[in-house]
Amino acid sequence: MSTIVEATDLSRYYGPVVGLNDLTVRIEEGVTGLLGPNGAGKSTFLKLVAGEIRPSRGRVTVLGYAPFANREYFRRVGFCPQQDALYGEMTGLEFVAFLLRLSGFSRADANARAVRALERVGLADAMERRTRGYSKGMRQRARLAQAIAHDPRLLIVDEPMSGLDPLARRAMTQLFHEIAGGGVSILISSHILHEVEGLTRNVVLLHRGRLLAQGPVPEIRGLLSRHPRKVELRARNARALASSLLELDHVLSVRLSTDGGSVQLETRDLDRFWSELPRVATETRAGVQSLESTDASLEAVFDYLVS
Repeated sequence: MSTIVEATDLSRYYGPVVGLNDLTVRIEEGVTGLLGPNGAGKSTFLKLVAGEIRPSRGRVTVLGYAPFANREYFRRVGFCPQQDALYGEMTGLEFVAFLLRLSGFSRADANARAVRALERVGLADAMERRTRGYSKGMRQRARLAQAIAHDPRLLIVDEPMSGLDPLARRAMTQLFHEIAGGGVSILISSHILHEVEGLTRNVVLLHRGRLLAQGPVPEIRGLLSRHPRKVELRARNARALASSLLELDHVLSVRLSTDGGSVQLETRDLDRFWSELPRVATETRAGVQSLESTDASLEAVFDYLVS
């Protein structure tokens, strides 16, 4: 596989704020997931790769080009930012065609490409509607359409699943598989591992502007599995449940809430906990009413890995 993105000592500062700090990374062609909590530097890195901003220090090359303000490079890359920037008075077709015209396509070519792109993302029946009436999922698809309408070699997508319902997420995942199947490399950011896992085996982890890890998803999962996980359960007999949970060897701590109605625990083996919970709940007649893993986001994982 050939390298599509290569960054060396790449830094970006926003006044006193460090967005990216001495990042050195190589990304191969195909689909790559960019993971990290809020503030990790994902959006800054994607904007540098897309050529929207200039590095403060270091260098980045993408498809062999220096991205910033490079018109030749822009013809080969599509960028779908996280920010919603549709023009509400325009139809979906007008929006995509307008951006293609700004990129130098003729009116006829822009319209033809816009229609194809909107059909490809599943907006064939909505392309004549004004975008102000689009749902969250439709707006995301419209932004994706403008990013692929000029047939880029590389598609850069920032948090595409954010705010989407499960059905829309599934449809978006399928769409990315179809785009990648056409030979387009994709660099996609997220703060949720399983979203990226549904798209690719290749993951780059960023934290506080630095590279934390890079590799196949199974290796990344190995890192994450060492992170103690927190679980909260509400139960009618929370006190008896808490007492029994303390006896499990993988449970590190158990705390009963002040109102006595819930249990907060920390375990080093979440899968074992889920498998043993039904037995413990039955034996204690706990009457479990609800449960959730309270640190499902990667924020706690990253803090744990760098501590």
